[in-house]
Formats: sequence, C-alpha cells, structure tokens
Amino acid sequence: MSSVSLWAQEMVTNLANNQGEIQPWSDNVRYWQYKGEPVLLLGGSKTDHLFLADGLLEHLDEMKEVGANYVRNTMCQREGKELKPYALVDDSIFDLNKWNEDYWTRFKDMLKWTNERDIIVQIEVWDRFDYSQKYWEISPWNPRLNINYSYEEIGFDEKYPLHPSKDVHPFFHSFPDMPKYDKKLDVIYKYQEAFVNKMLSYSLQYGNVLYCMNNETMTDSKWGKYWINFITKKAEEKRVSINTTDMFDDVHKGKESLYAPIIFNDGEHYTFADISQVNSRNFDDTHWNEVQWLIEQVNKTYPRPSNHTKIYGGGYTNYGSGGQEDGIERFWRNILAGSAGVRFHRGPNGNNLNDKAKASIQATRLLESQMKLWELQPHMELLEDRLPNEAYLAAEPGEKYALYFTNAGSVGLDLTKSKGTFTLKWISITQGVWYREEKIRGGEVATITAPFKGGWVAALTKDN
Repeated sequence: MSSVSLWAQEMVTNLANNQGEIQPWSDNVRYWQYKGEPVLLLGGSKTDHLFLADGLLEHLDEMKEVGANYVRNTMCQREGKELKPYALVDDSIFDLNKWNEDYWTRFKDMLKWTNERDIIVQIEVWDRFDYSQKYWEISPWNPRLNINYSYEEIGFDEKYPLHPSKDVHPFFHSFPDMPKYDKKLDVIYKYQEAFVNKMLSYSLQYGNVLYCMNNETMTDSKWGKYWINFITKKAEEKRVSINTTDMFDDVHKGKESLYAPIIFNDGEHYTFADISQVNSRNFDDTHWNEVQWLIEQVNKTYPRPSNHTKIYGGGYTNYGSGGQEDGIERFWRNILAGSAGVRFHRGPNGNNLNDKAKASIQATRLLESQMKLWELQPHMELLEDRLPNEAYLAAEPGEKYALYFTNAGSVGLDLTKSKGTFTLKWISITQGVWYREEKIRGGEVATITAPFKGGWVAALTKDN
C-alpha cells in the first residue's frame, strides 16, 4: 500500500474514533467539523494574544453575537512584566523555574470560555518577533532579565537588532538536529520544553484547539516538526485527537515559495495548512489566483483544511497590507476559493472585529443559510463581461451560485445549461443584512447587477 493510501486510511480511522474535537470533516476533509457537525470558521478579534486581553469575556460574547467562531492565540512573550509566563523574583528579574499564575490563569480562562461558546482557538506556540529587536529587550528569556543563566552560559547575544526573518537567534536552534545548535543550548531547551508542557497541561483538556507551531517562520522546518511531534506525542498519551501545522512566511510568493512545498508534501505533520501570508502583498485578481493555487496544491496529495488565521487589511504597510477594503476583499475571495477558516487580523493592519468585519461575518452566515460553502467550487468561467477584480463566483452549477461583487458592478452569469428559474437574494456586505429578492431565468446568460455601490453577494438557488 502506498504512503498516500496509508495516510488516507489513518485519517479515516482517526475521524471515526474522534467525533467531538475540531478535526477535518469526515465527508469533506477540506473543511472542518466540530462536535460531529461541519463548520466554517470565521473570525476577527482585537488582539492576537487573546488570553491576555482585558475584557475578554465581553469580547467573546461580541464575537458570538455576529457569528464569529475562530480566534488566533499567540503564546505571547511581549507584554509588560506583569503578563509574562514567569514569576518576578523582584521588580525586574524573572525566575524561569517559577510560573506567573496570572498569565496561566488567563490562558485557562480563555480556553474554558471559548469552549463554552463553541469558538475554535488556533494557538501559535512560538512567535519569532518575541525574541528579536525591541521585544528581546524585555524578554524573560534574555539572560539580563532572569536569574537562571548568563549570556556566556547560554551563548545568547545581548541584542538581536536584525529582523527575525534573518533567523540569527539560537533560541530556535535548541536541539541537535538544528543547523546552529550548540550544546550550551541544552539549558534553554529545558525551559522551552517546560513551557510547552505547561501550555499543554491546559489546552489538551479541550477539543476546540488547533496547534500552529510558529508565526511567519523562516527557520529550518525541523524546528516546527520537532514541536509537532512533541505535542502530538503528549496528545496521544492523553488519548486526545489534535491537528497541527506551521505558518511559513514566504507563502505569499506562491510558486516561488521555498517553504510552501513542505506543507504540500507532508500530510502527517501538517494536518491542516495555514496559508495566512498569502493575504499580504497580493491584491485583487492576483490574490484570488494565488489563493486558488495554494489550496489546490495543499489538496493535491493530502487533502486537508486550509486556514487563514490572519487576513491583512489596514495600515498600508510596506509589506503590502493594503487598506481595510483590501481586508474585506481578501476575506471573501478566501471563502469562495475554498478556505476552511478565515479571520481578520488585528488592527491597525487588519479589520480586527470592527463594523466592517462584523458585517462580513454576518453576511457570510446569511449566505450559509442559502448554501454551504463546501457545496461550491470556483467557477469563474461562467462569468462574462467581467472587469478586473469586479466579481468572483463559486457555484454548484445548475443549483447554487454565490456571486461576490467587490464594489458594485454588473456581469453576465452563464445559465445556458440551467433551465428553469432561480431565486436571487442580495446580501449587503457593508451592513451584513438582506436587501432584496428577485427572480432570474435560466437557459441564458443572465445579467446580474449589484443594487448600489459597495460590496454585495448575490445568492442564487434553483427553484423547485
């Protein structure tokens, strides 16, 4: 039996044995199921390290009210000294052998509250930005700020001024297989392992958790795979089913990415894909084409869900976040292209859970009341007289069509092979509400014109 066949057989067995946890849907493994039911993950939140946010309970209720069910949670190390993982032994020095109970109580509460609200948490274990530049200056892992080791003992530098994409910090090379490993790093590894074990002591109690090893990593993939194996083993010991991945920074390069093929070709470690970085630098039709290509590659050999825990859109940054309108467009293109989970990035470089984000989430749930996204596939060939970035289509031809207009517009929809009539229901993306309903005749190319300026979705379903 081939390795692909063995992988598929194991996945089917796991799905049958674990019905309660978040996991690939047994009927269509490109999407998620939770508590035995298929679910589309939609999200937006005011921060990435969600468990450290004040007013979290109210924020989660705010999400739930608009239909959001997906959050990102980095195990952040960059907050003030009172919100680090470790205890202070005086006003400014940490002891890495003692935990800060406030940090971990907040983490435990976040898991409990999201679980109660059926909100899926995607944890990021390591964030490279926590260990470089200004955040290294306040890190408890910095020898200057703890009582546990010196610069000489650990082999760390006092400063890491380069962008973390340069991968110069030995922190991410702490075991022998890594390219920059040094035996001195055995000390830091001991604390890394303790940190992950502490995290898992809470998170493995809950079935609403996904695990991503890194934020935007450019480190050798052995680093992430090591921690995937570590976490998976701990889950197996607890008889818990989990899903793991890693987020590589250069995915936005598409076919030129060096790291994306690592995910494409490994369904064992990366049981889902996080392709968030496609949502920077790519705009309009280019973004649509790149997302489709990535999802196609992810599912070519090892079909799995594709998530976007970060959709940039705001700040007009030099790395191509664009404006808030770009974030809204990316959200909708991702959904229609076949993504299983989408979440607006926090501000200022994303829409967080602002009114625009809320309206799009509500509009998506309205669309779901007419058709499920997993019933559809992209069918741009059915559009005529379309201008660049004017409209995008996903459909089950002859039965259901979801036609998204970025900002008003008019296109031809080829219904020549679809006899009978269709009901078209307009959904305002700007307000997240129904607008009006009309009848469309099949058997011809129908002209579909958005009611007003702004974003719209036309939900067409065939009449009985």
